[in-house]
Amino acid sequence: MKRSQLWAGILSPPIALGGIGVAILINRPWWRLTDNAISDLGKVGLPYNWVMNVPLFISAILAIYYAAGLFGEVKNRVFRLGIALFMIGLAFLAGVALFPEGTEPHYHVSWGFFLAGSVGYLIAGAGLWPEGLRKFGAFTTLLFTAEVLLARWAFEIFTGVAIAEFIGIFAMIIWHYALLWEKFFAEKS
Repeated sequence: MKRSQLWAGILSPPIALGGIGVAILINRPWWRLTDNAISDLGKVGLPYNWVMNVPLFISAILAIYYAAGLFGEVKNRVFRLGIALFMIGLAFLAGVALFPEGTEPHYHVSWGFFLAGSVGYLIAGAGLWPEGLRKFGAFTTLLFTAEVLLARWAFEIFTGVAIAEFIGIFAMIIWHYALLWEKFFAEKS
């Protein structure tokens, strides 16, 4: 993997989360975690909607560039399939920024991000099991299961979907950084 791809992977999540965080601060008079969707912060016609949409787009492009580098790291077909699906999820994330709430494709690209991203990391993690990374495979399965159960709970409890969305986002980010650590920074014995 190129050094620039590694840096893209490291920087992508904080860029997206930074944009979302600043957008929350700007819109805090009306936006509520329990009553809204994250996409409400970037909707069409909202002043400063670019504060969230531009970082999301940049983050998606960086993450796709990083994920492309993962193909050279593991030859396992299952892992590669998972990473390809994860990259499709990241393309949908770019679509969330390009087609904000209030446009026809927004609903579909938003769901596409969460579904393809989450199922992608599950398949990729399972693909590492035969590579001798059984603990990482088990971690991936547990993380995915927790994500699904917690998101389902959040959908039932809260009026808005932001909490469920954050659960999905943080599950993907946790998996992403765990994979980064495992593949590139953990000491190999």
